[in-house]
Amino acid sequence: MAKTIISVKDLVKHYGSFKAVKGISFEVYEGEIFGLLGPNGAGKSTTLEIIETLRTKTSGEIYVAGFNLDKDPGEIKKIIGVQLQASGFYPGLNLIELINLFGGLYNQPVQPIELLKKVNLEDKAKNKFKDLSGGQKQRFSIATTLINKPSIIFLDEPTTGLDPQARRNLWELIKDIRSNGTTVIITTHYMDEAEQLCDRIAIIDEGKIIKMDSPDKMIDELLAGGFEKPKQAKAANLEDVFIYLTGHGMRDE
Repeated sequence: MAKTIISVKDLVKHYGSFKAVKGISFEVYEGEIFGLLGPNGAGKSTTLEIIETLRTKTSGEIYVAGFNLDKDPGEIKKIIGVQLQASGFYPGLNLIELINLFGGLYNQPVQPIELLKKVNLEDKAKNKFKDLSGGQKQRFSIATTLINKPSIIFLDEPTTGLDPQARRNLWELIKDIRSNGTTVIITTHYMDEAEQLCDRIAIIDEGKIIKMDSPDKMIDELLAGGFEKPKQAKAANLEDVFIYLTGHGMRDE
């Protein structure tokens, strides 16, 4: 049986009279890619920020790798990696300088080139962050989540704004990270991305989880209920055509 690495029970978060999260409960298993999906304002970002120790909760109980969020937030911070958005990096520093900076914040010895190799950016080591393409910036932001050798990483819409090649390359990177034993929690607005990457997903709406299962089981259940698409789905889609014609390789912008 899969080992639980994150346990959330009856989580509630209020902002004044507004109830952002309304008593949700779920578990994340060690070594899986778990997707938290929902419309804007559904409560998914608030939920993740609470687990990441970045936001306080109103009530509920959370354990991360056996550590209680209320009693051991410092221990939780040591074993998680949280993806920064591009605005969180000093644009004038090069990648080695940024990695050394973050390594110092974590009080962790770090080998910048080895870390950059994991995300195929070793040839950009001396480049300034501001000079990277969109896909390269996203890959670098994921690299920074690995500095403290975390058990769990949190990725918030990691492929937003990327072209199809960069998006699919990032999918492979995320799968590689999971294959090395790291648990991945991801939010995305791209349903094809969730279907490709996630072992299980929870769909949250208006502060409540309305469905949780594997993507395949959710789709099978929908079809079993008599759902039909107005147009027969094809074995390939337009993105497949685009990738086939233009290649899988990463492009510099």
